[in-house]
Amino acid sequence: MIILAIESSCDETAAAVVENGRTVRSSVVASQIEEHRRFGGVVPEIASRMHTEAIVPVTAQALEQAGITLKEVDAVAVTYAPGLIGALLVGVNFAKGLCIAENKPLVPVHHIKGHIAANYIAHPELKPPFLCLVASGGHSHIIMVEDYTRFRVIGRTRDDAAGEAFDKAARAMGFPYPGGVFIDKAAAQGNPKAYPLPRPKVADSEFDLSFSGLKTAVINQLHNAQQKGEEINTNDMAASFQSAVVETLTSRLMTAAAQNQSTAVVVAGGVAANSGLRTALTEACDKHRLTLYMPPLSLCGDNAAMIGAQGYYEYLAGNTADLTLNARASMAVDE
Repeated sequence: MIILAIESSCDETAAAVVENGRTVRSSVVASQIEEHRRFGGVVPEIASRMHTEAIVPVTAQALEQAGITLKEVDAVAVTYAPGLIGALLVGVNFAKGLCIAENKPLVPVHHIKGHIAANYIAHPELKPPFLCLVASGGHSHIIMVEDYTRFRVIGRTRDDAAGEAFDKAARAMGFPYPGGVFIDKAAAQGNPKAYPLPRPKVADSEFDLSFSGLKTAVINQLHNAQQKGEEINTNDMAASFQSAVVETLTSRLMTAAAQNQSTAVVVAGGVAANSGLRTALTEACDKHRLTLYMPPLSLCGDNAAMIGAQGYYEYLAGNTADLTLNARASMAVDE
């Protein structure tokens, strides 16, 4: 089965052609990073306009690279939640138009489920059930994937997601947007024990996450040093911050794996590209004798291939939509 997938939830316009949920025949991503970097973060209105400009050529390129026409596509999958509402609407309405034009089924896909499905592409042997850590700019979840379309949330962020905290802390340190990659590079040259930072915990939940306080602790240390005329070693601060985030995510995930008797652990989302997290999870899974699955760096960020992979399983489960489908800015993954 061949699915044309569309992704436009934030600042990447993407289209892909995916066969049987596992084989990527083409994947095209048009990034808006350089445009938004001038403002220090994503500007929703600009993102929507750039999606409108890019979505037709990106989709045409994906079909061309796959060597097929729209008529040969069996279904169109599209991210419809969660994300920036204007950006999502561009993708959803474009997908509807394609389905009307060629009388194709429309398959709505949840963005977080798509991130998880990126691992089906990278690891053909991977099948549910498994425990998954989703860490991205807007989401931090620990999820039990019970089946391809059935998910149970074990823990989630109460405030800032891990990727959001990376970007905000990076901005305070003077790094450009998106800050995660710059912190990762700086951390490799720093001392992770140089600056004491809290390890966030949520009092009433063993597995929920919170990164707002950690981000604030970094900002306060930077401001206090500036007021006193003291110099902060940016590499050491980056290493200390990254260590706190990585330790928090890794410890929560290992405890969740033990309590849920999961032998397979999966990582997904943009923060899955962080070298410190990848190293820590590899070491922790080796220690606890767990099988670890991580997507390649090319599938960590937003892309349409992951939407096509999840779209395949949504279609098999009968989860299609009519032309009343609307975008949703927020939606729980287990809703």
